[in-house]
Order: sequence, then C-alpha cells, then structure tokens
Amino acid sequence: MSSNNLATFLPLVLIVLVFWFLVIRPTRKRQQQVSSVQSSLGPGSQVMLSSGIFGTVVSVADESVRIEIAQGTTIKVARQAVVKVVEDPVTDTRTPTPEEPTPDHPATGTDDGPAPAGSTDSSDEH
Repeated sequence: MSSNNLATFLPLVLIVLVFWFLVIRPTRKRQQQVSSVQSSLGPGSQVMLSSGIFGTVVSVADESVRIEIAQGTTIKVARQAVVKVVEDPVTDTRTPTPEEPTPDHPATGTDDGPAPAGSTDSSDEH
C-alpha cells in the first residue's frame, strides 16, 4: 500500500516542481533584476520606463526619479516605472521604405498637392 500512495502523489509532486521551475523561479529572478536596476539609478543614466518611454535620469529621490525625455522636458515618475538601463540612446537609424510616409512625402505617395476636384482615385473603385 505504501508504494501505491507514493505512486498516487508522484504526479502531483512533479507538477508542482515543473510549475516552480517554469513560473515562480523566472518571475523571482526578473523581480530581483528590476530591483537591482532601480537601486543603482543615478543622474546621467539612460533608462527605459515600463510605458516604453526612453530618457535620461536627471535626479533621484527616495520614491521618484526625474527623467529628461526631450531637451528641456522633464517628467517625475515613480522609481518602480524604470525597468531597464539602456547603454546608448535609442535612435531610428534605418531609412524609410518607399511605402512609409516621410515628412517630405505625405502618405498619398505624391508631392503634387491636393487632387483636383472631380478626379477619382483608382483605388476607390470596386
């Protein structure tokens, strides 16, 4: 009977162990990393907030951080909003593809200005 009881509880024990290694352990590790990042913040650090905003730390208080997100624009956020320190500022260095609108070329794909009255666009026809 003793081996039968062990065989009954073995699948349950295995499920608990798998749950521990796949869910609880990685979550705890990530929380420790974020806590380490938040405690090591200092002025001049490039950071990313949980909302996806990038900026430079200007000052650090006990519960909050002042971050410059544009020249002359600072915001005060909770220290917990900082999720990672970035090595260098994020810049978009890729060139736009022909399908992407650019400031010089509007999304219409032409640089001629507005379409004359009464003209139809072939994409509107069904």
